[in-house]
Amino acid sequence: MNMSGARERLVVIGGDAAGMSAASQARRLKGPDELEIVAFERGHFTSYSACGIPYWVGGDVTDRDRLIARTPEEHRARDIDLRLRTEVTELDLDGQRVRARDVDTGEESWTSYDKLVIATGARPIRPDMPGAEAAGVHGVQTLDDGQALLDTLEGTRGRRAVVVGAGYIGVEMAEALINRGYEVTVVNRGSEPMSTLDPDMGCLVHEAMEGLGITMVNDAEVTKILTGDDGAVRAVVTQDREFPADVVVLGIGVSPETTLAKVAGLPLGPHGGLLTDRSMRVRGHEDIWAGGDCVEVLDLVSGQERHIPLGTHANKHGQVIGTNIGGGYATFPGVVGTAVSKVCDLEIARTGLREKDAHRVGLRFESVTIESTSRAGYYPNASPMTVKMLAEQRTGRLLGVQIVGREGAGKRVDIAAVALTAGMTAEQMTALDLGYAPPFSPVWDPVLVAARKAAAKVRGSL
Repeated sequence: MNMSGARERLVVIGGDAAGMSAASQARRLKGPDELEIVAFERGHFTSYSACGIPYWVGGDVTDRDRLIARTPEEHRARDIDLRLRTEVTELDLDGQRVRARDVDTGEESWTSYDKLVIATGARPIRPDMPGAEAAGVHGVQTLDDGQALLDTLEGTRGRRAVVVGAGYIGVEMAEALINRGYEVTVVNRGSEPMSTLDPDMGCLVHEAMEGLGITMVNDAEVTKILTGDDGAVRAVVTQDREFPADVVVLGIGVSPETTLAKVAGLPLGPHGGLLTDRSMRVRGHEDIWAGGDCVEVLDLVSGQERHIPLGTHANKHGQVIGTNIGGGYATFPGVVGTAVSKVCDLEIARTGLREKDAHRVGLRFESVTIESTSRAGYYPNASPMTVKMLAEQRTGRLLGVQIVGREGAGKRVDIAAVALTAGMTAEQMTALDLGYAPPFSPVWDPVLVAARKAAAKVRGSL
């Protein structure tokens, strides 16, 4: 730790949401005469929306640069020494320095730090099988990944795409490829798409995907990817079938990019993410912080650590880190696991625990599912909505909510997210004073209808 009173140096590894939010917030609180900031980014871009990549690929967002919140030039104008195409390859914790390599020239150099932020993000999971690294097989995590996929799509004459995995990225990329005129098959090892939902809700997503013209293949494990004489992908193989493919997108999920941290001996959680305290300081290390997709966070409902790679969390982590490095005080208390997505006009949302999550942590619960509409039934364009709610036995504490429906369904999950964060019971939720008018909801909002039914079921189980 620098005790001389001289200018300190902050080194940031990773130039996207968490890393550059931390750098920018620290700069707001401390000027260049107090704090030097050096940021390393191995790609070409900074501060971009990875969540927007499927919509860029699918054509909803026509200009890649619209996904960029702040350019490298804008960061540099704020006295942040941002070094693109530079990959950190080693952490020397005892010497308080990092080794970095210029991706284009291979030149290496060491940079010392007084404070370090690790924001290395996550990497797409690539199955350990023949052909996984073949030309035409793409993970989609960074803008560079998105550009590489678009280059393949524009340079490929065939129109057959296979998406491996049916989580958020897999489902969104399947729709994007349909929008680009591809024949799309999704190979999913689960019983239904969207494993973040219970299967009875996932089946509603399955129906919507098939309605788009997507071929869903569930309960199927990919065993290898076949390539042609040119080395490019030509088919995806499961236990008993072969699916022709001109392009393959991996939507299996991501894992924390913590290779450097692991080698350096920093503490990792059960999912491979860095462990931090509430100030986002790496546990046991006074001058090292971490945030974004490379960390694990506290699930406020289950009380366990989880890896939830979302830009919303990453930006909050960065704000907390930058505030603490800049001399202020901030904490990140945890999450309840809220997420929302869509397939065409079908909105998919969840927060809290699924049934298997509750079983895993030893919670007993009641589960209810209700059908309602987005607006008053007599109002034009009212659309159906399915809400599933889990409440703890005896206490009635809300444990989780899943919503699948058309316009106006997805963001209703925010009501449940607030209730979960506040530790409310289903009974208490029934008294929530929500906004009502026929164009926006029935007299009883669908979430409150589910809460009434869940509260009654809890009372009946006492």
